[in-house]
Amino acid sequence: MKNKRNLIIIAAVVVVIIIALVAAKKTGKIGQAPGTDVAVDSVSVRTITETITANGKVQPETEVKISADVSGEIVELHVIEGQDVKEGQLLLKIKPDIYISALERVEAALNSSHSNLANAKARLAQVKAQFVQTDLSYKRNKQLFDQGAISKAEFENISAQFEVAKAEVEAATQSVKAAEYQVKSAEASLKEARENLQKTTIYAPVSGTVSRLNVEKGERVVGTIQMTGTEIMRIANLNLMEVKVDVNENDIINVSINDTALIEVDAYLGQKFKGLVREVANSANTTGLSADQVTNFEVKIRILPGSYKHLIPDN
Repeated sequence: MKNKRNLIIIAAVVVVIIIALVAAKKTGKIGQAPGTDVAVDSVSVRTITETITANGKVQPETEVKISADVSGEIVELHVIEGQDVKEGQLLLKIKPDIYISALERVEAALNSSHSNLANAKARLAQVKAQFVQTDLSYKRNKQLFDQGAISKAEFENISAQFEVAKAEVEAATQSVKAAEYQVKSAEASLKEARENLQKTTIYAPVSGTVSRLNVEKGERVVGTIQMTGTEIMRIANLNLMEVKVDVNENDIINVSINDTALIEVDAYLGQKFKGLVREVANSANTTGLSADQVTNFEVKIRILPGSYKHLIPDN
């Protein structure tokens, strides 16, 4: 009886263990491979930002090149590089002596032309008066000739005088027209001479800062009337700055007007300036390219004034 009890107890323990193992397997606690941790997040709409990097040059949006229209020596220079100027402010003067002389010569030529015109008109009036008398004489003698009161020779003499008088009127009329053309030509030359004299004084066409000064007092400059001319200075509006960059042909399709930009400048390491794309070239920059070089497109980015306001000194 004692041995039989022990068997029953052992059997009962085995049954309990088997039941426990089956329950654990069904719940996943045993009998499966180790699990992997997975990060879970909620679904939402987000903006994906694509970054394009390009190198370029910082420059003013507006920079006006100042050149002289006339040639000569600079006798007055009223600005220095870096100076702020206002529109209409005197910048410099070119020696005006030769232009004053030219103006005086043209004025004399115009006076002479007016005198010639007056003489031509007086001559025309004179020959017209003579023609009136000759015309009356011709008509009277024609009647007499038709009546047989005068000979053919006498009438031919009167007819010749009539033709001469008529030709003199035509010639005098042409002389008046020629004199009028001379007056107009002299007046045009006078206008040009006055403008050339005025151009010896150069004023600022816009307000801004003298960003570059290429001449000094006493130097001679070449006017743009003759050729390209000497670039005297540049005036820039430093209140609006831009960056001109070259963007690779593979990246240009991702650049659009009003895209934002972050600008880093070597002179201000650690600082980033904000900008907006304001211009994207439609054609590639092919200047100086060889067969194996990459094609670039020029992009202009306006630097937002607020991002560099702290760098501008207070007046």
